Amino acid sequence: MHLAVVSLLAALAGCAPAMPPCSVGSPTLVADLFFGRSLRGGGAVSDADWSDFLAREVTPRFPDGLTIVSAQGQWRPRNATAVIREESWLVIIATDPGPATDQRFAAIRAAYQARFHQESVGLVTTTGCALF
Repeated sequence: MHLAVVSLLAALAGCAPAMPPCSVGSPTLVADLFFGRSLRGGGAVSDADWSDFLAREVTPRFPDGLTIVSAQGQWRPRNATAVIREESWLVIIATDPGPATDQRFAAIRAAYQARFHQESVGLVTTTGCALF
């Protein structure tokens, strides 16, 4: 029985869903990053501070391009009942997938959280095909 389970697990290890071949473009990771503007104690991240953050933290890590959308967001912190509504930025980045890309996203999120005392920076990724 043990050998059968080990054999099954070994076979399933290679069964992670592979991305279907692209008929147009190439395999691409698309990331949506959600940056809240509200500051603890009141106020908001200024446009100048946001521009500086982009220039120092985001653009050097993803110089091939990105899209920024001004948005209105809401979320509920863990262990809270109140929903927080705030102005935010949505940054959309289409890039090559891989561990180095994951590390760049982690560094951007950590930098924003530290610089602007944010509890969280949302990150949602999807895969697809892209042609630019």
